[in-house]
Amino acid sequence: MIPAAVLRVCGEPPAVEDRPEPVAAAGDLTVAVTAAPITPLDLLCASGTSYFGTPSTPYVPGVQGVGRLTGDGSPVWFATSAGMRPGDGSMAARVTVPSGDVVRLPDDVPLELIAALGLSAVAALQALRLGGLPPDAGAGSPAASASAGPDSADVLSAPRVLILGAGGMVGQAGIQLARLGGASAVTAVARSGRARARARELGADDTVELRPDDDPAALAARLGGPFDLVLDPVFGVPAAAALRVLRPGGRMVNLGSSAAATAPLDSATLRSGMLQVLGYTNNSLTPAARAAALTTVAAHAAAGRLRADHEVVPFTSVTESWSRQAAGQATGRIVLAL
Repeated sequence: MIPAAVLRVCGEPPAVEDRPEPVAAAGDLTVAVTAAPITPLDLLCASGTSYFGTPSTPYVPGVQGVGRLTGDGSPVWFATSAGMRPGDGSMAARVTVPSGDVVRLPDDVPLELIAALGLSAVAALQALRLGGLPPDAGAGSPAASASAGPDSADVLSAPRVLILGAGGMVGQAGIQLARLGGASAVTAVARSGRARARARELGADDTVELRPDDDPAALAARLGGPFDLVLDPVFGVPAAAALRVLRPGGRMVNLGSSAAATAPLDSATLRSGMLQVLGYTNNSLTPAARAAALTTVAAHAAAGRLRADHEVVPFTSVTESWSRQAAGQATGRIVLAL
């Protein structure tokens, strides 16, 4: 038996229980888990209200994690489909994972940081590439020929980049990756003063407060610009405002809706600027492309070029930590250490 976080009722936090040792099927690798993050996708799936449907309970949550292969001790990152399809996830002492969902990491990479960054940093990297940043963004990073980036003719040179939702993990990673990709200027938008101060520490040249009573015109008036590229994990009013400060032919890449599921866009703004609004999801990545992007993220993290706000807490605190993450009371992303 091994300890695992088990979710028995959707909408309630998991608790630590003993579970049978996992048995590897053909093509699987066994990972001794070092750390597992509590991500927005974990919370959404466990709520029972996600677009994947209500998960079968009980199950072990955790759509990603880091650890070491039980055979040779190699450090790895891995993905699971917990909460999206039947089966258990990363929040257990040991897991079995299809080999295609395992990415080997550099020996010197900080595993808890990779757990915090994970797919959020992959999403930021790939969305920026889709919007026109070079696919090999960052000196010394490995090229990602398997990435979903744009054709070379679409690559932007020294773009001015606007990052919405800069206090979240995608936004934090986006600020740093935009800099690594050659952005000439980065402006970050966030609600809290703490998030805006952190954005400057991570490389933003300027920050803008998102206020509760903002409408698109009011926020656009404070954004400055014009910008070549907008990274948008929030949608809603911030996205509508950002479109107003894009240069003619500028691009906005949306990869989330944490502010609102809809946005008050106006046709005149889109048409008069010949603007490009693009959608991105990690679900579009092949395992090879995901591995290439994760390898780039890991290289930046190992070299100290990529940071993230996160809390490392004992695995035994999963019930309390899950509730804090869901309520927005954590300092960044909570990472469970096993």
